[in-house]
This record gives sequence, C-alpha cells and structure tokens, in this order.
Amino acid sequence: MSDTKLGTIGWVDLTVPDATALRDFYSAVAGWTPQDVSMGDYADYSMSAPNGDAVAGVCHARGTNLGLPAQWLVYVTVPDLGASLAACVAKGGRIYRERKSMGAYGDFAVIQDPAGAVMGLIQPKS
Repeated sequence: MSDTKLGTIGWVDLTVPDATALRDFYSAVAGWTPQDVSMGDYADYSMSAPNGDAVAGVCHARGTNLGLPAQWLVYVTVPDLGASLAACVAKGGRIYRERKSMGAYGDFAVIQDPAGAVMGLIQPKS
C-alpha cells in the first residue's frame, strides 16, 4: 500500500471467485506484476506498476473477503476508523465488514452508504 494523505483513496481491491485468472488478466492488460500475499492456505495478489509501486489488490472471494461484491473497491484513508464507522451509522449507512487488522498497514472496514454503494476505510498504523 502506498503512502497516502488522509481523506484520499489509498488503495483499491478487486475481490472475485478466481483471483488467479484475474491476476493474469490485469498483468496482461495493465502491465501489472503480481506478488503473492499469503492468506494462510491460499494467496491473494498485490499488483505492482512497472515502476514497482504496489497499486492494487486482486483477491479471492473467501476468508475476510467472502461476500464482497465483484467490483473495484476503493479504500479511503481516515484518521480515526472508529469515529468514521460511528458517523457512517449515524448518517444512515451500515457497516458492511467490521473493523479488521491489516497488520503493519493498520486497520480497515467496509461501509455501505444509504444509496447502497460500498467503500473501504483504512486507518494507517501510527
């Protein structure tokens, strides 16, 4: 995940049933180079631009990604994930995926706005 400013899109993920096929698709179409990301008994993929910067993830629809829609999901960087989740619910949205740790990167959650659109939120490690 690249360094980002608060309130900006800090990452994008695509979650699909066959991430390996889509990994190869985007490698050919976008020129991205995949790197395995261990998920225990399988791997998701971090995709890097030709300059080596990680730019996106291609994930299997299992584990913590089970049930996420097959669409490019943007993640916005926030300073206080708990406050953002509370504001989401207070403003008529819902928490689509509860807060989870991404280890050294920080914590994330997925929300759904009142119109039904989903978006991820990331609170980076301090």
